[in-house]
Amino acid sequence: MRRAALIAVAALLTATVLGGCRQKRAAADQASRSGAPRAGGTLVYATDREPLCLDPHVLGDMPQVFLARQYLDSLVSMDATGTIRPWLAESWQISADKLSYRFELRHDVRFTDGTPFDAAALKANLDHIVDPATQSSTAGGYIRQYAGTDIVGPFTAVVHLSSPYAAFLQVLAQGFLGMESPAALRRGRDANCQHPVGSGPFRVERWDHQSRVVLDRNPDYRWAPPIAAHQGPAWLDRVEWRFIPEASVRFGSLQAGEVDVIDGLPPEDETPAGHNPDLWVLIADRPGNPTNGTLNIRRPPFDDIRVREAFIRSCDIDAALASVFFKHYRHAGGPLSPSTPDYSPDFEHSKDFDPARAARLLDEAGWHRGPDGIRMRDGQRLVVHVPIRMSMSAADRSLWEQVQATTRDAGFDTRLEPGPDTAVIAREFRWDYDMRLGYWNTNTPDVLRIVFSSASNRSISGSGRPGPHQNTSGFADPAFDAVVQKALATDDPAERRALYHDAQARIAAAQLQVTTYPQTTRLAIRRDVHGVSIEPSLGVSSLYDAWINR
Repeated sequence: MRRAALIAVAALLTATVLGGCRQKRAAADQASRSGAPRAGGTLVYATDREPLCLDPHVLGDMPQVFLARQYLDSLVSMDATGTIRPWLAESWQISADKLSYRFELRHDVRFTDGTPFDAAALKANLDHIVDPATQSSTAGGYIRQYAGTDIVGPFTAVVHLSSPYAAFLQVLAQGFLGMESPAALRRGRDANCQHPVGSGPFRVERWDHQSRVVLDRNPDYRWAPPIAAHQGPAWLDRVEWRFIPEASVRFGSLQAGEVDVIDGLPPEDETPAGHNPDLWVLIADRPGNPTNGTLNIRRPPFDDIRVREAFIRSCDIDAALASVFFKHYRHAGGPLSPSTPDYSPDFEHSKDFDPARAARLLDEAGWHRGPDGIRMRDGQRLVVHVPIRMSMSAADRSLWEQVQATTRDAGFDTRLEPGPDTAVIAREFRWDYDMRLGYWNTNTPDVLRIVFSSASNRSISGSGRPGPHQNTSGFADPAFDAVVQKALATDDPAERRALYHDAQARIAAAQLQVTTYPQTTRLAIRRDVHGVSIEPSLGVSSLYDAWINR
């Protein structure tokens, strides 16, 4: 076995850390002037979207992991340089064939229900994530290679993989794979969604649906990761995590002092917030696959690459971003967000707005203008069905409405079809869409495999019934699959970078996504709140070190 206590990701250092250090330094300077941390108090945190489930093993959307990071610990941690460091695992060894990871675990960790964290608990969590009944579309997608865990001692576990997976430790650092009490997991999915049990600095006290989640301090917490600013229990007594979908109401509540921190700082309020002496702003890009509309190539009209490229070329994303987001958001033109390791800028302009080219491609594909300007072929209109979740922000809705307008100019009848989140998710499970709106945040370029590989076309339920699938385009290319698998098996950073460049080129050439902007965490914080940070693995909020000076 080879010792592998530290794994550095140089690209993450240059992209994520350098990209966000200005805001983080400002936060650190502000906190340093405020004196020693004070224990006690309730912090009110407001965000736009309520999760469907508090257990991040189930499904797997960002609102879940923002909350879960407060009450779940991870096996390992990632620091601001992209280095993997200990947390619940004190050390680890990787076998020469890269198929086995031997973890030595801390002996002093307990979940908040009193259950010890040990080798059996680690096995129970990994087994739970890959269990089809869990319907883990994110965490389960990350560890498809998981083959089982051997318990070789009370605090020693050997995790086996079916194939080499260079990104394994990176994804284990994410909150989506946070550790939960095995006793709580046995209660079943519904109970766990409502009230998950972790070992983190806060506990879930209650979830008042459509209103808030209340967290209280775990008084026994003694195992914070080395990236934390302190050890021991959190400073705050409680956290009230409110759901305020309306952006103007959320920002108004912050200005009025009714809430202490807001996530999803509205773009129109970003400049005023930066100039408000009562507030400070913390912003960081998240790595992964940027915000996008993924085209379903399993059915017409996007089974034709000419129509796909025509649609993409008829989207004036730069103008939409400037209009909707007041030039605060940059265009991400390639399949990886710029803060992702091994990102290449070579594909940023592969999808630029070009209505003349779009028109030529549609003519070649046999789609011609009808009397109302919508193109037709064989008596059929060129319709694009786009399900829209009701929880989508007003700004994002405006962005896609502008896409709707410019694609109509090209002759597409783009239909935005809003519905309850659960109904839209059910449509996505059935592949009942022409364009699916989403993103995928992760701290590794292996997101390309997760989002575009042939294996990810299959439902994780494994039953053949409709279910969550990470690949929402239907793209299947054995050559691409071979490239991303080879990238996971190599130890050579230069070879891995070249392989991921090849993978990005293949995806860009396939014309699979309308990419818009990198996902970002945008926080506005009251001046008397200190220590709020953005954890490095996924760029989500951490309140463990937060405290209030009032």
